Amino acid sequence: MEHVDVPSFQEAVSEYLIRHRSILDCISKFDEASARVNRAIIKAVTSCGCVRISASRQTFPPDASLADLKKYTASHLDGTLCPECREVVESEFGRALFYIAALCDLLDLDMEQIMEIERRRLSTLGIFSLT
Repeated sequence: MEHVDVPSFQEAVSEYLIRHRSILDCISKFDEASARVNRAIIKAVTSCGCVRISASRQTFPPDASLADLKKYTASHLDGTLCPECREVVESEFGRALFYIAALCDLLDLDMEQIMEIERRRLSTLGIFSLT
């Protein structure tokens, strides 16, 4: 798989963002794209069935250290996305990324810099950056 250069992606989005250049349009399109990501994942569960959600309360041993918590948490997902569902989910994520890049561009933010700052924050805080 080819590595995507984030500045090039953001520059391409900036170049092709014409119709929804208003910040209000961009915010609403990002919200819509986010909802479409959720819908694509839900359809993989409810329509296709390639993945299943088996959710229950996360339980941790009382003596577990913060570093050990990852061993005791579950994603609540069973199965893997089939090729068709994977393609739809990836496409919807792509659209969401497009609008994130567009918002960054409109707000004069550097998406790559934001990602690097977040990566450093995660590296520095480690398990204390739990969200």
